[in-house]
Amino acid sequence: MVGAAPSAAPPDVPRTRVALLLPLSGQQAALGQALQQAAELALFEKNDRRVEFIPLDTGGNAMGAGDAARRAVSLGAVSLVGPLTGGETAGAAPVAQAARLPVLAFTNDASQARQGVWTLGITPEQQMRRVIGLAMSSGARQFGMVAPDDAFGRALAQAMRQVAADFNLPSPAIALFNDRASAAGPVTEMSRRATSAIDAVVIGATGFRARELAAAVRAGAQENPRPLLLGHALWIADAGLANEPALHGALFPAPDERARSAFDGRFQQAFGQRAPRIAGVAHDAAVLAAGLAVAPAGTTPDAMPRFDGVDGPVQLRANGAVERSLGLFRVAPNGDAVLVEPPMPLGVGF
Repeated sequence: MVGAAPSAAPPDVPRTRVALLLPLSGQQAALGQALQQAAELALFEKNDRRVEFIPLDTGGNAMGAGDAARRAVSLGAVSLVGPLTGGETAGAAPVAQAARLPVLAFTNDASQARQGVWTLGITPEQQMRRVIGLAMSSGARQFGMVAPDDAFGRALAQAMRQVAADFNLPSPAIALFNDRASAAGPVTEMSRRATSAIDAVVIGATGFRARELAAAVRAGAQENPRPLLLGHALWIADAGLANEPALHGALFPAPDERARSAFDGRFQQAFGQRAPRIAGVAHDAAVLAAGLAVAPAGTTPDAMPRFDGVDGPVQLRANGAVERSLGLFRVAPNGDAVLVEPPMPLGVGF
């Protein structure tokens, strides 16, 4: 195993322990193993024998994550890499904070971020800020959204409201729908809620549902060039979107795949399988934790320098926020995601 080399350090080399909180049993066990492999790959590449990773099973739930965090404390870990979900993070964070251990969680649930707890997943707000900023640069001001009434759809909707308020835009017209709704209903409801003509619509779905909604939005617009159709980062892996002509030219934010491809190749070579998307987040967290473990005493994660992660530049802030730079892509008729605007330097632009 690639990660075995650091563990083979001579006994006279003192090692600092970092706990990996992962779902190593239960329904997410296969994913947990891949996340462990990504972390091990980071440690192998860093080649610092002073750091030791200790995998601990969360069972994929909040109670198990809390137990794993207590185990990490008892083992003398200096930080926690993981856990995976927002619920698990909520279970582990109080234990870690009481012991003053930083948490580098994989979730994109920004509500879990706070001093001492960083959420490294690409958040809905980061995505909305990037794509709404682009649409604004072409004159859009009234935004709409149609999205499923699930955790992700509600998070996108809240992010759109926040970004619209930050940019002093009119209140966005948002329609959330259940699985039984037809495409026409949510699109009609969105239009009804708008205070003026909608300039751009975020489609918060993927696959067939995204294609169906895009067709309904375009049919309602008839021959008008507006509204612009916008998406989210999950579209980067959805080549089938191009099967709907209404989505040709639609724009969405996502990490620059050129930064991702090098990691994917290294993971494939090391473990003989394709890395799941979130493995890049685990790798980034492991890189941060390994560096923090050998930094001067008292160094906090937000004091670590910006680094180029699997999905592009990453910078941690003191309040638990994690800045990431996203590119902007266009859906091409052949199914490709065409980069139209590369990631901007952190702290620049919208």
